[in-house]
Amino acid sequence: MTELQAGRASETLSAPRVETRSFGSRYRDILIALVAFAVLAALPFFFGSKALLDFVIRCSAFGLFATSLNLLVGYTGMISFGHGMFFGLGAYGFGLLMQRTGVPVPVAFVATLAITAVFAAIIGAICVRLKEIYFAFVTLAFQMLIHSTILTWASLTGGDQGLRGGIPRPVFFGVDLANHVHLYITSCALLVLGLLLMRQIAQSPFGYTLRMIRDNARRASFIGIDVWRAKLTIFVLAALFASTGGMVMALFVSGAYPEFAYWTISGEGIFINMLGGVTTFLGPMVGTVLLLILNDTVTRYTEYHGIVLGAVILFFAIGLRKGLMDYVLEWYAQRRDGRGERG
Repeated sequence: MTELQAGRASETLSAPRVETRSFGSRYRDILIALVAFAVLAALPFFFGSKALLDFVIRCSAFGLFATSLNLLVGYTGMISFGHGMFFGLGAYGFGLLMQRTGVPVPVAFVATLAITAVFAAIIGAICVRLKEIYFAFVTLAFQMLIHSTILTWASLTGGDQGLRGGIPRPVFFGVDLANHVHLYITSCALLVLGLLLMRQIAQSPFGYTLRMIRDNARRASFIGIDVWRAKLTIFVLAALFASTGGMVMALFVSGAYPEFAYWTISGEGIFINMLGGVTTFLGPMVGTVLLLILNDTVTRYTEYHGIVLGAVILFFAIGLRKGLMDYVLEWYAQRRDGRGERG
């Protein structure tokens, strides 16, 4: 056998193994998602605390939002100061559709995602052409524009009083979102499904293209990657997941408020990613849990919660210089390498 034939034979034999490993990894993610959903869905039957269920619903809303932001920040290197506009857009879009049209919940859900996609495509087409700090501040400018529109268009949005009157929740497919347990399970399902989809995006060839753009956009362009189109695509996808988080929050509070589209929501998203870490997929989810626990604990004992949160930010930014999950994984890798050297 010649050297060329041997090389071809080697490629032929190795190809199925690569494909099997890819499918195996995908099935493993699906299995983990199913187990996670089963554990979350079982909580109401073992713990009757309404506060615990409320906490998980809030984690679902902000976890979807923060993880979607990390698709931009951690995977693509696009730091957005205005990502919260899509969280607010999801809450207001869904609430208004349910109040004004009376359509079934699934129809309002899909329609809100469609509206978000249109807004994200228009805004993203402008923003993703910009670099670094200009991209960050132009996204913030669009968020402030949307927030101002919410405040001034009082006849539609309720102005600074928010979208009041509650959100109608007609039963669909046997699911009654007026029932707190049904709302909890639906929120968990949306969280797990959203995380699974974002995980597939991050681990797909498109996800590795985003990493290449993050590391060196000019080199990615030189090898034939349409950088603008890739950035716009992930901008729209991230907006859809953020909008889903907004819809969960709107159902939780049965309304929508201007704070959902204010710049502080984007700031919380950045803080969550700093807290949990941007180099691991579950970092934003860990950061969400930590931030909500911190908020609930600190506000219970002191009104100066801003000082405490500021101290925590300084600790992670100056002390650890990375998020919690980043630090834990780095520590684990160093310890494993140390054991290998001793062995």
